[in-house]
Amino acid sequence: MPTTATPEVNPLATLIAIVIIFLAALGPAYAVAGIGGVLTVLVVEALILAFVGLRVVDQYERGVMLTLGKYAGTRQPGLTWILIGIQRMIKVDLRITTTDIPQQEVITKDNVPVGINAVVYFQVESADKAILNIQDYTLAVSQYAQAALRDVIGGVELDPLLSEREKISDEIKKIVDIATNTWGINVTDIKIQDIELPADMKRVMAKQAESERERRAVIIRAEGEYQAAERLSQAANVLSGTPGGLSMRTLQTVEKINPDPSKTVVFALPVEVLEGFKELAKRNGK
Repeated sequence: MPTTATPEVNPLATLIAIVIIFLAALGPAYAVAGIGGVLTVLVVEALILAFVGLRVVDQYERGVMLTLGKYAGTRQPGLTWILIGIQRMIKVDLRITTTDIPQQEVITKDNVPVGINAVVYFQVESADKAILNIQDYTLAVSQYAQAALRDVIGGVELDPLLSEREKISDEIKKIVDIATNTWGINVTDIKIQDIELPADMKRVMAKQAESERERRAVIIRAEGEYQAAERLSQAANVLSGTPGGLSMRTLQTVEKINPDPSKTVVFALPVEVLEGFKELAKRNGK
């Protein structure tokens, strides 16, 4: 927020003008009413001067006083008075102020052009420094933040820029905060709002994301098949060790293959014969 200052005036010229007005008013008053009239005019003009010099400083402001152009202190919130023609007061807002950093075209460390805009949040901590050490602190903070943003983004690759916004914002804030400390300004936060990428880069990143998801799907499918194979192997071992287990499993499989009751499945050999062959094979193996 820009500083609130009184119009630029020449204090000596104003003081001379006030003296001339006093003298011009004293002449007719003395001619008409004598010394009493002169005193009356002086009192009235003194009251007018006192009322004209009254100023109000709001709670969120501070008033920087300049007496004949020299710093004469800082007025606190409340009713105050200045000597017209000799003093002037510049009000400074101490509330948190926001200023936009317009979109900046920056080339990252890996040579990718991006457009970035951000917002700077800052607060005046020392009203006298903000007035005496810098001409327009709001513009100065905005311009310095732009330069710091370009410097930091130029040294970062695209992937960290997209995934570590908070860290990059903190780096920019530290740089700006150090520079603005002598101005009596405290940068409370800097937020990167938007990162604009070229259309070609967006398409490439979309393809990359799609390929990554396909890779994950294939891995998950393979892991599922591997786990299923392990379970089937364990089930086969259990069935082979159970008398009649394979026969029951075979009948269940036949039932699932042919659920129609009107159809009949005929085995060429009974299951018991197959079991006998299996026992003979075991004995011969011994």
